[in-house]
Amino acid sequence: MTPPGADHSTDSYLPRNGNGGYRVLHYDLELDYRVVSNRLAGRANITAQAGQTLSRFSLDLGQFRVSEVRVDGRRATFTHRAGKLRIKPEKAIPYGATFKTEVRYGGTPVPISGPWGDIGWDELTDGVLVASQPNGAPSWFPCNDRLEKATFLVKLTAATPYTVLVTGDLVARRRGAGATTWTYERNEPTAPYLMSVQIGRYEQVELAMGGITQRAAIPPRLRTVFRHDFGRHAQIMSTFERLFGPYPFREYVVVVADDDLDDPVEAQGMAVFGRNHLDGRRTHERLVAHELAHQWFGNSLTVADWRHIWLNEGFATYAEWLWSEASGGPSARACAINWHGRLRAQPAHLTVANPGVGRMFDPAVYKRGALTLHALRDRIGDEPFFGLVRAWTGEHRHSTVTGGQFRAEAQRWSATPLDDLFTAWLDRTALPPL
Repeated sequence: MTPPGADHSTDSYLPRNGNGGYRVLHYDLELDYRVVSNRLAGRANITAQAGQTLSRFSLDLGQFRVSEVRVDGRRATFTHRAGKLRIKPEKAIPYGATFKTEVRYGGTPVPISGPWGDIGWDELTDGVLVASQPNGAPSWFPCNDRLEKATFLVKLTAATPYTVLVTGDLVARRRGAGATTWTYERNEPTAPYLMSVQIGRYEQVELAMGGITQRAAIPPRLRTVFRHDFGRHAQIMSTFERLFGPYPFREYVVVVADDDLDDPVEAQGMAVFGRNHLDGRRTHERLVAHELAHQWFGNSLTVADWRHIWLNEGFATYAEWLWSEASGGPSARACAINWHGRLRAQPAHLTVANPGVGRMFDPAVYKRGALTLHALRDRIGDEPFFGLVRAWTGEHRHSTVTGGQFRAEAQRWSATPLDDLFTAWLDRTALPPL
């Protein structure tokens, strides 16, 4: 039987997100979205495997009206409140069994509110942006909103003037009377928060030439400035493949929303920028590098618990410094010295290895995480360091990782113990000397 607490996860920072007792294998979503009225109608078919006998189980879902739930084709009783869809199937699901849950739902999608603002499905001036890190996925589909990964098939119908982009490979597009259905497949295991939908009046253009398909969706009037500001993307990709190992997905898509955004956001195989990130001077090119690096660190390798977020943001920030050096700007060492000096002038207020849920996205996590990597590179040398990085991304491709695993992997590449280095940089509040 399902024990108490099955509607909670084991994540130390977001225990109310996610659910126990089963593991999702695949999501099949059929969505119809009306842009003008901001109305979403959906049918989700979720294939899962029971990790114990389930007399009941739950899914995460935002503020929608649920009209019907079926488990293995049979109607199930359910309640839906406070973001939890609690389901009681007609018969208990035995341990180890694979079962399918169908949820029909609809309404006005709204973001999930939390300490970091509104996360998830968000209306643009003329379209939609979905940025779900860390807990926004239930704003548009029922899911087990934890960091475990599954595959996805998403069909989304919207008015024909709009381009629909979903994280995944476009496998079909069918135009009807006034509306077009776009079908995307995500075969690589993906955490729910890394699934994204972008809808707008976009022109699709080539982002860069090369072995990896790199394309973009942009407002047509920004074509010229986009060509300049993203003009070195092929070089960024080739630099990161040399340093980090093969790009982990089949393609990379950049979306430039026709709205201003505070920060760019990454999804699986995708990054989203605001129009304010284009200025014709490549002012924000470091962010272009940062978001691309997340495809290795954060998306292919996804943290198993949010307290390990420095593995995402430290690597992506260090990638900025590596690209600066590779492109003729300040060296990674110069960037490290600069940021070390800036952090030294501020009060030390967190431990990088466990910053706390309220400081997950604190700039110190990003910068001190990058400084940790630079200190490690100084300690073991360039060849072992980049060998470590390529082994790290290769051995854990499309899986979840922890800080402890990284420390153990790093030790394999070092002739001397590294405990003192990691303790000083990650486990203590005080900033060590560089």
